[in-house]
Amino acid sequence: AQQGRVREKVYGKQKIYFADQEQLPAASDAELRQLDGEIAARSGQLQALQQSCRHMEAELKDLSSSMTTPEIAKEIEALRKDCASYTEKLERIKSATNHVTPEEKEKVCREQQLYRREWRRRKRMATELLDAILEGYPKSKKQFFEEVGIETDEDHGAVLPATV
Repeated sequence: AQQGRVREKVYGKQKIYFADQEQLPAASDAELRQLDGEIAARSGQLQALQQSCRHMEAELKDLSSSMTTPEIAKEIEALRKDCASYTEKLERIKSATNHVTPEEKEKVCREQQLYRREWRRRKRMATELLDAILEGYPKSKKQFFEEVGIETDEDHGAVLPATV
């Protein structure tokens, strides 16, 4: 620092030493323009390389997430087996002789409607009768059902089928 090659700056208790830039040769405007041109060219190269790198990383990600040739071969074989089994099942269904005729289906639907109506009617009658008994009963509805031994549809998870 005393010889003038290094400069010293004091900040409180700290001292900072750095090279004296006044002793370095000053660059001319032509050299600065040339260096700016090199910086711009290198920046362009850097951006092109970064873009290429991003493109290659995306391609690598696509390739690593896709299936390999042996995996695809196994998948195709499994799909062919599934297809064959479904085709066989379809042929068995088509060749079956025990098809349900529309008349039989209609008969079953009518019977279901009849049974559903009867179920509703009997449930309504039982509910009205139990409500009439419970009007004069001193305990709760639940206690009455337990004493008499009544089990409801809800106790067994029975649900009235929807109308078709």
